[in-house]
Amino acid sequence: MPVRRLAYPSRPTSDDTPSVPTARDGAAGERSGRRSAPAGGAGLRRDIQGLRAVAVSLVVLSHSGVSHVAGGYIGVDVFFVISGFLITSLMLREWSREGRISLGRFYARRALRLLPASTLVVLVTLAGSWLFLGPLRFADYAKDAIASAWYVVNFRLAEAGTDYFNTDVPPSPFQHFWSLAVEEQFYLIWPIVLIVALKLFRRRALLAIPLLALATASFALNLHLTESSPSWAYFGSPGRVWELAVGALLALAAHRLHTIPRPAAAALSWAGLAAIAYAAVAFDESTRFPGHNALVPVLGAAAVLAGGAAAGRYGAGAVLSLRPAVWIGGISYAWYLWHWPLILIVPAAAGFGAHDGPLRLIAALGGIVLAWLTLHLVENPMRFHRAFKARAGRGLSVGLGLSAVAAAAAVFAAQFPPVLDSGVARQSTKETIAAASDPRAALVELLQQRVEKLPSNLDPSLRETAYKRSEVYTDDCALTMTDEVQTQPCLYGDTTADRTVVLFGDSHVAQWFPALDAIARKHHWRLYSFTKNACKVSQITIEYNGGPYSTCDDWRAATLDRIRKLEPELVITSSSNSAKLYGGGDMAQAWGKGQAETYRTLQQGRTRVLTLLDTPWPKNNAVDCAVAHPDSLSSCARHRSGADPQPEVTEAIRAAAAAENVPTIDPYDWVCAPSGNCPVVVGNTMVYRDYGHLADGFVEALTPVLEDELLRLFGADLSRRPGT
Repeated sequence: MPVRRLAYPSRPTSDDTPSVPTARDGAAGERSGRRSAPAGGAGLRRDIQGLRAVAVSLVVLSHSGVSHVAGGYIGVDVFFVISGFLITSLMLREWSREGRISLGRFYARRALRLLPASTLVVLVTLAGSWLFLGPLRFADYAKDAIASAWYVVNFRLAEAGTDYFNTDVPPSPFQHFWSLAVEEQFYLIWPIVLIVALKLFRRRALLAIPLLALATASFALNLHLTESSPSWAYFGSPGRVWELAVGALLALAAHRLHTIPRPAAAALSWAGLAAIAYAAVAFDESTRFPGHNALVPVLGAAAVLAGGAAAGRYGAGAVLSLRPAVWIGGISYAWYLWHWPLILIVPAAAGFGAHDGPLRLIAALGGIVLAWLTLHLVENPMRFHRAFKARAGRGLSVGLGLSAVAAAAAVFAAQFPPVLDSGVARQSTKETIAAASDPRAALVELLQQRVEKLPSNLDPSLRETAYKRSEVYTDDCALTMTDEVQTQPCLYGDTTADRTVVLFGDSHVAQWFPALDAIARKHHWRLYSFTKNACKVSQITIEYNGGPYSTCDDWRAATLDRIRKLEPELVITSSSNSAKLYGGGDMAQAWGKGQAETYRTLQQGRTRVLTLLDTPWPKNNAVDCAVAHPDSLSSCARHRSGADPQPEVTEAIRAAAAAENVPTIDPYDWVCAPSGNCPVVVGNTMVYRDYGHLADGFVEALTPVLEDELLRLFGADLSRRPGT
């Protein structure tokens, strides 16, 4: 598995949902920017609508693959600040006008603003996913739809992001609902906190105390999570609350913003807009985010909001208040809702795949039309209907009903998942190799038989291949990238045997566990598993999340000591050969030197070492490719000449092993045909479970082949010494 920082290929965002309050109607707000007032006046802040347009446009362009604005995901931060500012302003005005804040009316307004449009998008996206995104991930998408309907999908995404094997899984078409979930989780708490603060403190300045405490704690947590758990930092609400709080703090000072001198206000607003533009252009997927980098768009948005109140025609509002920007701002919520599912579903429906760049952009821009229709046919008719204006209970009931409808539809759809057309039944890979007198020859014959269509007797199934994990994972014996200590015994095979074998390395040695466990049981070996995701056998420091993968270095040192104390007969090592050396330098040279150090450390006394070289890599996620091309599986295959991401590293490992008298096994001949073709299906079995790892079913089928090699090298009692 390649070592890389957790990436969010679809970093989606949420258009802030509340209306801009006007002097005439602070509760209901404007209808899509049709009312107008000078920027910075008492009515509609047209510059805020324009700022919304900037934010949503950056998000759409970024998600569509426009590389010049790779950091366009910062639009989410801009929206959070706007939302905190507007919602808090609305509640303060209600308090000033009526002496109270009605929680019932507040949540009813939120429900009527959000749920009619979002329910429509959930239902349409669910249908599109069923029709065009295939059966493999549909059960997950249905769960995402349920979580989106109840505004908790961000927790699902945060948890999924901690799974090392999810880094190449296609993003969910519901992923963009995460930011709405963050907002609504904030607004479950903030109105209550504000009401209590208003009753406790007479001076407005003192209202900032609880908000500052909340923002400070959230920002500190954000910094910590960005380093320790990037997916929770990005999707989790606790580390995002401070962004909404910045907008809310600004709202507490809104009555004084007009006193800022006009030249200073104009400069402030332009500086804020420049900061947002800088972040959109300078940031990309390699940027540690949110972390301290989120301060750039957050403070930029706050500066635009603050300066725009008094800047007049010389501020950034001169551009942001232009009619096209105000119009886009008015439909930005609906455009945000539509753009992401369109980006994923339209290319798939057209047969171009989910990564077709130009079509992604065209599909996203087409969402403008759907957004306009949604605004006028769904959002506004529900939001401003006279039946809901005076009775908050009705609005809440409608909101709960819509969420329930969306969730029920997802539950129902999950009972009838889509199916793939399949070809004829193929020869059983596992049975054929197991029954052969020469397992290696039987395997080669199977590799030479091209399989173009998914076999009707595919075993295991696609979903089982992609999602089922061997015991080392279900027993928590494969450490994650943040784990430092292996607490489980992780002992398998014949646990009462005298001879001991150890698996040592990353997930690319753990992938061989199904075969090695069976071999160990048969020949009465104890089998220990010591693996950590993306942690190399070589004593080098690699990069993780922009910094040193220090938990790997610590774990490797401790594990080497543990193995030496065990004094096993055999240590089987393997690592993926894809990584980035921390601090730079010659990767192959450093890797080879570190590999030799590990061999010397282990190969003492009776202990011998074997290295399984890295397996050939498919050109993408093989299971998803098979789903997308069930009738032309050859389009998912690749030639062995291009299957090694770092061939110079492989050669360095070979050289180190030869120098230290360590035998190596090259599995390329077990995965690729003599012609050089490396298929994704052999016989009736998927070869890979994702992008980079062999499928458990295929490894099980390879058991006799691997067994023959181990016995040839070391003998059934592990007493043979290769090379001596």
